[in-house]
Amino acid sequence: MKNAKQKRSRSSRDSGSLLPRLGRIITVTILILVALLAGYTAGSYFEAGLSIFPADSRSGAEGPEGDADGNSEAVREETDQTDPARLIHPDFSLDENSLVELVDRTLMGMAGTLGSADRELIRNAILRRPEVFLDRIASVLDGDPMLYVLADKEHFLPEGYAPADLVDMNEYSARLILNRGDLSLRAGVMPALLAMSEAARQDGILLDLSSTYRSYEYQAGLFQRWVDQLGLEEAERVSARPGTSQHQLGTTMDFGSVTPAFAEHPAGIWLAANGWRYGFSLSYPDGYEEITGYAFEPWHYRYVGPDLIFLQREFFLDIQQYLMLFLDEAAEALSAARS
Repeated sequence: MKNAKQKRSRSSRDSGSLLPRLGRIITVTILILVALLAGYTAGSYFEAGLSIFPADSRSGAEGPEGDADGNSEAVREETDQTDPARLIHPDFSLDENSLVELVDRTLMGMAGTLGSADRELIRNAILRRPEVFLDRIASVLDGDPMLYVLADKEHFLPEGYAPADLVDMNEYSARLILNRGDLSLRAGVMPALLAMSEAARQDGILLDLSSTYRSYEYQAGLFQRWVDQLGLEEAERVSARPGTSQHQLGTTMDFGSVTPAFAEHPAGIWLAANGWRYGFSLSYPDGYEEITGYAFEPWHYRYVGPDLIFLQREFFLDIQQYLMLFLDEAAEALSAARS
């Protein structure tokens, strides 16, 4: 009997001690499951949160070598590469290769005028920003072709050419200083000229006009007078043969004294610094006689408008003759490439 009682007593103690242990085990197990579930849920939310960001903003999560498959670096390289067959501008059916070919062909056509160093600078400027270049070219081609027609010693205007929209500048004598009573310009030039004259006046500068449109016949007589005075060789440095003068375009004017001293006059200094802002381009800059065919004329400006002056300054070393020669060579091909 005593042994039976002892066995029941041990059994009761063992049962009493087992229950708390089971309870602790169950509790710990539940806590572990809860923790695992919480971790899984948090991870899911984290991934969901990452999904709202672009893949490239999460590169740190994948490490510098790319994703688990090692593909992200290849994707980046493919994205960074320029597709030479991609059309550059929606208005032109030109891809990178065809634009390079057109630019190189055009610049080589200018080789007699354009030195290799300047040719490379112009080429690099165009190909560095082809979309900007073509965007301005599109505006130029949509505008008046007489703004970029080439008139120089090798390119003649028709003898009978005269702009149809010439206006008598005496109509504007209250706002402009006119050194002669027979001056005229194309109507399209007048808004820019008036704005430029007003801006100069506000800076304390008076711009006086000495010569504007000249007919073929007038230029013939003027050139002959220079020949009589200086001889043919020297006359061709300072005056244009009839048919080659920019003045016949009706968009060109001479300011002030029409002498080299104008470069140091306040009006000459102001024009050199500000004329481009209103679409006026110095035709015969200092040091470029071999390019333009004429000695430095600080008084001689041609109105080309905002798009052409932008192209001249941004892509053609701010030399009008380079721009006009390029367009003379390339305008037909660029027009044909309009899509």
